Amino acid sequence: MKFVDEVSIRVKAGDGGNGAMSFRREKFIENGGPNGGDGGDGGSIYMMADENLNTLVDYRYTRHFDAERGSNGGSTDCTGKKGEDLILRVPVGTTVIDSATQEVIGDLTKAGQKLMVVQGGWHGLGNTRFKSSTNRAPRQTTPGKPGEQRDLKLEMKVLADVGLLGLPNAGKSTFIRSVSAAKPKVADYPFTTLVPNLGVVSVDRWKSFVIADIPGLIEGASEGAGLGIRFLKHLARTRLLLHLVDMAPLDDASAPDAAEVIVNELIKFSPSLAERDRWLVLNKCDQILDEEHDVRVKEIVDRLEWTGPVYVISAISKLGTERLCHDIMRYMEDRADRLANDPAYKEELADLDQRIEDEARAQLQALDDKRALRRSGVKSVHDIGDDDWDEEDVDDEDGPEIIYVRD
Repeated sequence: MKFVDEVSIRVKAGDGGNGAMSFRREKFIENGGPNGGDGGDGGSIYMMADENLNTLVDYRYTRHFDAERGSNGGSTDCTGKKGEDLILRVPVGTTVIDSATQEVIGDLTKAGQKLMVVQGGWHGLGNTRFKSSTNRAPRQTTPGKPGEQRDLKLEMKVLADVGLLGLPNAGKSTFIRSVSAAKPKVADYPFTTLVPNLGVVSVDRWKSFVIADIPGLIEGASEGAGLGIRFLKHLARTRLLLHLVDMAPLDDASAPDAAEVIVNELIKFSPSLAERDRWLVLNKCDQILDEEHDVRVKEIVDRLEWTGPVYVISAISKLGTERLCHDIMRYMEDRADRLANDPAYKEELADLDQRIEDEARAQLQALDDKRALRRSGVKSVHDIGDDDWDEEDVDDEDGPEIIYVRD
């Protein structure tokens, strides 16, 4: 199934039915009076979050959706039938935006959550409504009101607890295959991952978290290089970021340089997202000599001026991954407890989440505007372009905690 995370659609609610003008006509009943009924209300359109969907591909080619119109009123005071509401199902994590005003209409973050996006038109009144002691044969009716119409932009962000961040071939897909049942494509060339992948990591029998693997970034991604930054928005709702770095990059590339590239692109995309809790995970430790571990780790940590936790693992051999997953689960539990008991912390996170959403949307809108200008022919716009290993903790009073495996 094709992965689609952004679509633009037009929705039109049903018009209200017109009121009827009718008079009672029966044998032996003279001047029976008005009996025209009201019309029916037009159908409204709702968005509903469906946990069985994981893409917006259903809206890729069908872009216009109309709800049913209300029926006109009838004689003998018969009210017209109400138009059927239209329910459009979208994946959990979909944001609905008014394309004209860029107003966020709503966020569907829970399965079964419904959101009205356009209201059906009100019914028209039949002539029965206008009878009075001085107007016994009214010939007045009102037409039904037109239903609302809107152009909408739907943006889907995957809902995950942990997001993986790194250059192509840093081992993100291998890591998610190693710790979960997810099977993303893995190969020895860049950009193997073209769409986000989700995996559920089970730590204990009743404990688990969701991890998201997004396509890798390269230098210049914020200007559109490689796959650009379109997929970075999927990290906006994560609780923890894992920055994966290849300790043994190919072509004699520098691991510290690679790590710095990702940090720079993250800050360009959203400075607030860079404030999210982030752990440094140095991957492919089995491809370098044991005596080089400390030197390589120090190079990367010094270049990034890193103060958070550092994990040295090998995803393909599952070295250190179990410890990392247990620590992530412990972090999730501690975070949940703090949110429940510390109102100031909860407010701080809510503010951070809102800033990330605003910055991500502004960045993506700017890129959309550039692409639109380029398509229109403007030339001045730039292109957007295992068993033998034991785990050991190493504490450094002057630096970050480094957790890695050794003989």
